[in-house]
Amino acid sequence: MSESGKFGPLVGAIDEGTSSARFIIFKVNSSEVVAFHQKELEQQFPQEGWVEQDPYAILEVVTTCIEKAVEKLVEKGGSPKDIIAVGVTNQRETTIVWDRCTGKPLHNAIVWLDMRTSSTIDKLLDTVPNKTRNKNYLKPLCGLPLSPYFSAVKLRWLCDNIDAVKIAMKKNSCCFGTVDTWIIWNLTDVTNASRTMLMNIETLTWDPLLMKFFEVPKSDVPISGCLGDQQAALVGQMCLQKGQAKATYGTGCFVLYNTGDVRVNSSRGLLTTVAYQLGSEAPPVYALEGSVAVAGAALGWLKDNIGLLESAKDSQALAEKATDNGSVASLEAVCYQVRDILDAMNEDCGIPLQLLKVS
Repeated sequence: MSESGKFGPLVGAIDEGTSSARFIIFKVNSSEVVAFHQKELEQQFPQEGWVEQDPYAILEVVTTCIEKAVEKLVEKGGSPKDIIAVGVTNQRETTIVWDRCTGKPLHNAIVWLDMRTSSTIDKLLDTVPNKTRNKNYLKPLCGLPLSPYFSAVKLRWLCDNIDAVKIAMKKNSCCFGTVDTWIIWNLTDVTNASRTMLMNIETLTWDPLLMKFFEVPKSDVPISGCLGDQQAALVGQMCLQKGQAKATYGTGCFVLYNTGDVRVNSSRGLLTTVAYQLGSEAPPVYALEGSVAVAGAALGWLKDNIGLLESAKDSQALAEKATDNGSVASLEAVCYQVRDILDAMNEDCGIPLQLLKVS
């Protein structure tokens, strides 16, 4: 890629969240945002406690954000040829299954906060050795308790309850992934690439002769990094030392506390997770994680269910007008829950909190 463009070398970031997706184009040398586009993403609630999203809608929103951000870049005198790499960050645990032969989803994406798998958890607890029903039985291996929150339980439910998934499993054509996997698969997988007339269907690579025939230059834009959204926030906030933490307020609020190379097993209900790995040969860095399930979602509830707000930003003006909150303090409650999480993290790991970044 040429570095002679107006803005020099650029990096693109796909940020696919629960309520919206964004594509952001940065300058490599300064991290300055050159172009940006964001679009909301619809959630579906087919039953109480169920939360789904259309996998195709996820792709459509991501694609639109990329196209619009690139258009804005061009309007400013930049060129998409200057984008030397793309990174992906995404809502975690949200589970998608699709057919590897057709590329079609076998079911809607089951979103991370979906609670339909409570009965599946009960069945899995019955299989824990010695009939202890210990939800932390697998925690020494994966750092996570048995909970409806995580992808494996959602996948188990899909395998047990959705006929299309059962058939695909028997045909060995069922693919499972989180949202990052689904996006990367479609950017682009061999089923789509085979329809371009540019891919060699024997080698499954872009063919030099075909590229030359159609006079299409082969200019790769590598996917250079992929992180779950909360880990990406930890890295993006430069919380790279032990004792540094971040709290990200969105649909929920998620707190990650860098514990360095120490894998801390929490005795206070926190999760042990991989924070990041900077290269395949680098050692992993670990973190403790705690979450508040409802943060910004509370404003969404006031807007969509109660009709009290037209948009989330109206909440500030209404709060300033209120003379008495009637002892109801939902947003303050979120902040105090974050304090509880940080106290638990400090007690668990014994590493003093050095820095907290909030976004």
